[in-house]
Amino acid sequence: MSIVHQLASGWLLDHLSFINKINYHYHQQHELHCSKNKPTSVCFDALQMDSLSCFDASAPCITLDSTRNPENDDEGNCEMFTEKYVFRPELFNITKPYITAPIHKEHQQSNEKEGPMNGVKKEISTSVIGKKRKRCVAFNQGELDAMEYHTKIRQLIFDGSFQLIQEGLRSGFLYPLVENQDKCSGKPIILPLESCSLSELCEMAKYLPSLNNMELETLQLMEDDTSVTEQDLFSRVVENKFSFSKMITLMGQKYLLPPKSSFLLSDISCMQPLLNCRKKFDLIVIDPPWQNKSVKRSNRYSYLSSLQIKQIPIPELAAPHCLVVTWVTNRQKHLRFVKEELYPSWSVEMLAEWHWVKITTSGEFVFPLDSLHKKPYEVLILGRVQEKTALPLRGSERLHKN
Repeated sequence: MSIVHQLASGWLLDHLSFINKINYHYHQQHELHCSKNKPTSVCFDALQMDSLSCFDASAPCITLDSTRNPENDDEGNCEMFTEKYVFRPELFNITKPYITAPIHKEHQQSNEKEGPMNGVKKEISTSVIGKKRKRCVAFNQGELDAMEYHTKIRQLIFDGSFQLIQEGLRSGFLYPLVENQDKCSGKPIILPLESCSLSELCEMAKYLPSLNNMELETLQLMEDDTSVTEQDLFSRVVENKFSFSKMITLMGQKYLLPPKSSFLLSDISCMQPLLNCRKKFDLIVIDPPWQNKSVKRSNRYSYLSSLQIKQIPIPELAAPHCLVVTWVTNRQKHLRFVKEELYPSWSVEMLAEWHWVKITTSGEFVFPLDSLHKKPYEVLILGRVQEKTALPLRGSERLHKN
């Protein structure tokens, strides 16, 4: 993420501006009818290009720059277009909280006049008062541990967020609630009908015999990769070594592979192709599907047990002094597991515990800070791989003592 403001309390980050800095340029050739056309710059409406509407969160940006291929200049039948893609900003604009605190109407009206952070303060102080307790709730030990943890970090979260949000409002990166409502009063956002099916593709890839029975080399995409089949993409690590993006098609959907990047379409049960590359990484970010009651009830996705997470081959993938970052839910059982079991089993020394606080474009928390069910923050545990020190031989110890 891009750092918008940096203070002693933390950073105000912007995900959209960071990913749009990636060189999402796609080179494509087009036939010409005229041999002496000069290079042109053509403007397109991103949302009207139906042939590329399946990119979900990304859409073509303002201009397509066309340049003549000098090898074909005499024949004049080919021209190289460079299409630049950016992510649609409306998909990143969180204009209002997902859940609002149950406060009294007079407090809610005064909050809109006083600004976002004043609203947050009143929200926190009145959320408990305005809520009617219908029955006596007995909290289990896990819930009590979570409340104790929240009590310890609550002031840190609130004070740090307040300072960063005020800085964002002063700079214009964030805008007040009334101005935010004016900006969002236009046409409703229409999301693409097609949904990304990468999770289903990963599930399908697990059952391909080539993943486990064959040691295939990394597939490097070429300039003309029209001959690449979906079977090739399923069975090995796919790499784009070029300085521009490559377009691939999976199950009828098109995807942009960023420059100088690679991927393995699988889950942790089929990581052998990645290990076969024998590459070491300086940074490894892990976002495990943690087990919880909500996931069990809804069956929205498969989760991993603690034992399965420990089996992720981080020691084989990590370079010396590799930085390991793990996203953790606010459940204390998972936090303790990462600190006390997971990182020690990987020879990873814990460095820091960060909190990612999610806010709207006007600076409100996306969930009430003191909500018992959903918190507006998530936890990241940062650690570094420790050097392996060779143990001295017993004979050399006795010789040294003599």
